[in-house]
Parts: sequence; C-alpha cells; structure tokens
Amino acid sequence: MSTPLPATPADPDGLAEIADAVVRLGETLRTVTADTLVEAVIRQAVETLPGARWASITTLRHGTFRTLAATGKRALQADALQYRVGSGPCVDAALEDSVHRSGDLAHDVRWPEYGAQVAREVGMRSALAYRLTLVADPDLVAALNLYSDVPDAFDAQTEWAGTMLATHAAWAVSTALAQERAENLELALRSNREIGTAIGVLMAQHKLTRQQAHELLRLASQDTNRKMADIATEVVDTGELSLPRRPGRPAPEARGD
Repeated sequence: MSTPLPATPADPDGLAEIADAVVRLGETLRTVTADTLVEAVIRQAVETLPGARWASITTLRHGTFRTLAATGKRALQADALQYRVGSGPCVDAALEDSVHRSGDLAHDVRWPEYGAQVAREVGMRSALAYRLTLVADPDLVAALNLYSDVPDAFDAQTEWAGTMLATHAAWAVSTALAQERAENLELALRSNREIGTAIGVLMAQHKLTRQQAHELLRLASQDTNRKMADIATEVVDTGELSLPRRPGRPAPEARGD
C-alpha cells in the first residue's frame, strides 16, 4: 500500500527551506553537463532531504531493473536485493506508479523477505521511493530511492518535499537517457559507415562481391573476438585485413570477371 501525501505540511518553515534548496538545485542543473545530471540530483537529494543517507535511481525497461546511479555502495546493494527478490519500495513504486515509505523495513509486512534481508545484510532501516514520470520514452520506467540506516528516518513532510525533488530527478533521467540514445545512434551510424567503407576496400583489392567482403569481416571478427566495426576501422586505416585461416576452411572465392 502506498503512503498518501499529506495535504498540509506539518512545518511550513522547514518545507519552505527545502523548497528553496530544490529551486537552487534547478538553477544548478542548468549548468551541469548531461552526463552528470543524474548524479547531481541524487547528491542533492541526500544533502537536502532530512533523514536521507543514500540515494539512487532505478530504471525498468522490458522487465529488467538496473541502477542508473547511486551515491554509495550500500544504495547499490539495497537496490540489487530488491531486483533479486522482486519486491521492495523502489520496485513497487516503479511498478505501481506510487510513493512508498517505510520506517521499519525489518518488520514491514509489505516486503517481509526484502525488509528482513536488507536490514540484516545491508543495515537499511528506512526507505522512501518515488515513481518518476519520464518524457518521450514510453518503454522506460524510473524511480528515485532514498535510504537510511536509522529507523523512522522519513516523515510525512520529507515525503511531501521529496515530490518536488522527484520532478527534477525525472527531468534529469529523461535528459541523460536521451543523450545516451543519441550517442548510441551516432556510434551505430559511425560503425555502419566504417563497415561500408571497409567492404569497399576489400571489394576493390581482392575483386570480391559485397557479400564476400562482408563475410571476410564477419570471420575476422569471430576469429579475433573483436567487434566488426573495430576491424573495419583497421582495414580503412591500413588497407589490410588479417584473417587467421582455420584448418579446412577455404578462402572466399573471388567473383568472375
């Protein structure tokens, strides 16, 4: 069962101070490079939200959970245990689109297996997790996770304040993953160009068909346990292809004139 957000913060002055810190975080993030955005958010979460000792970001895509970033080894361990068990505050927050708070993980009836293990093996006693609303990637789900080794570390006010920081976290994750996708696309395009150029070199040098030249690259990749794109780059740079000959394997035949 998720914890409802309080309608009115118990300490308006304290909440205003946290809100100011979150606003400053938003200003800071505008000057941070995309590859460090997520780390900046979770560091700020630990520094800003009362009770938080560690923080992490969980992502879920096609049924697979992974930790995108964490402020320490114990947060990584707490996350990994949830993924292995298949339940816990961050897993359930991601799956149920909810907020989950626990002040006594060791005895929390919602996660009996995870709570007992994470308290015993990692020393975590409290947790607070938020589902993050991401943009432009319907196949991806994310969650912001806060941990503490102190019982009842997070109260209703911290939970309320954390929703503001979760907004920045969602933006940071969306931005970082968009950059990752763009970089992967650029790498794929560059690799395809190198492979295409290498095929042209081999076709011209050895009078091969396109299919035969591609097969030579594939065999070289398999024999040397290297990526085809790396071998293609070597062919383009040197004009040569080193291909160890397997016993009994004939060389590709040249095309007829």
